[in-house]
Amino acid sequence: MEVCGKEVRIDGKLIRIGFIDGEGYQFLEDPELALGALRKSGTRIDLFTFIQKLSDTSPKYNYPIEWDNMAALRVSTFDDWMTKQIDFKVRNKVRKATKNGVVVREVPFDDAYVRGIHAIYNESPIRQGKPFWHYGKDLEAVRKMNATFMDRSIFIGAYLESSLIGFVKLVFDEDRHQAGLMQIVSMMGHQDKAPTNALIAQAVRSCAERGISYLWYANMSYGKKQADGLADFKRHNGFQKIELPRYFVPLTLAGRVAFRLGIHHGVTDWIPEPVAATYRRLRKQWYARKLSGQADSDQKMAPGYSPQSGDPAEQPTIQPARREN
Repeated sequence: MEVCGKEVRIDGKLIRIGFIDGEGYQFLEDPELALGALRKSGTRIDLFTFIQKLSDTSPKYNYPIEWDNMAALRVSTFDDWMTKQIDFKVRNKVRKATKNGVVVREVPFDDAYVRGIHAIYNESPIRQGKPFWHYGKDLEAVRKMNATFMDRSIFIGAYLESSLIGFVKLVFDEDRHQAGLMQIVSMMGHQDKAPTNALIAQAVRSCAERGISYLWYANMSYGKKQADGLADFKRHNGFQKIELPRYFVPLTLAGRVAFRLGIHHGVTDWIPEPVAATYRRLRKQWYARKLSGQADSDQKMAPGYSPQSGDPAEQPTIQPARREN
């Protein structure tokens, strides 16, 4: 459904939570007007949630709030980021990518680019120790899912010779004040060439050239999970945790009860972090063994196989977690 020119999505069955599609890339200019339209829509939404912009971190509205966060960096110039906002290891990796022949540039969203994204998605069924949800998508599905916000998107490609080995879809808000990494994925087989660092470097450069003040990369922390390898990766690349007010506006009695009892967060937030961390570790180990077994099986079926020819499958590279509401 559409409200105030923005598409509203609804998640959940027992408690239905509405939110702006593309949250972080677009915002409500008049929340009260939008809430009025939702109440009159006839569509059941128990809770409606929205956030403010990165430049506006103090609560502006008298609705119930919880604190959310984004991993964001303040953009001034590319040289400032390169010399002051990142550590020497990241600088070396950005330079390493160039020395290894990786060329990063803004590119058009054409058929060749879509085919390159399709190849990256289908490199492996497992990333970050769990099934990769883009794996197995056909070419048309890949095109459709990456063709959103076309008037506000910047596409970046990392190339090794003529092959796309990593890509970024960068989307900026209506005011060109902040831009988010909607997609950033690199091939695992080329992680030794540091394409992901090079892609972030170009994203910073693209923002600086357009006068975009903030670059954000999903959340810095998720629920009780406060630190992990992905958060460290973001921090090393200059991203910081910025807390923002997240508003939850009950539109029904069920919504008021759910918010008061805290059940709008879902089951995972009730699991103690040590238990969740153990589960994530075991899941990653299980999928790593599964992927290694598949690689060994494929290798043994290949002509000219010998036990000494080839190494185990590469470990998954860092990918951004999807933002959940």
